[in-house]
Amino acid sequence: MSFEVEENGVCEACGVSGEMGFIIKEGDDVAEVTVIADSKDAREQELNKYIDLAKQISKEIEFETSENEANSELTARIKFEVSAEKLIFELKSRSISR
Repeated sequence: MSFEVEENGVCEACGVSGEMGFIIKEGDDVAEVTVIADSKDAREQELNKYIDLAKQISKEIEFETSENEANSELTARIKFEVSAEKLIFELKSRSISR
């Protein structure tokens, strides 16, 4: 009789999190933030909170914004130097969205 022992490992998957935390995937360095508010000023003010947080994590961020007036949405794509910075941003930005 023989037994084969298989050890559980981590596989690459999109959007997967588990008890151990988040999986950092190489090249996954762009975070997307969408802000919804009634006025353009309110949207920009709220988005600036996210941009300021991103700059605290890395001075070397790049970002671009797009606005959808019909849905009162302002979306920003924030590019970090490395995936770990994006992950830190996503975890810290949870306090802003509350």
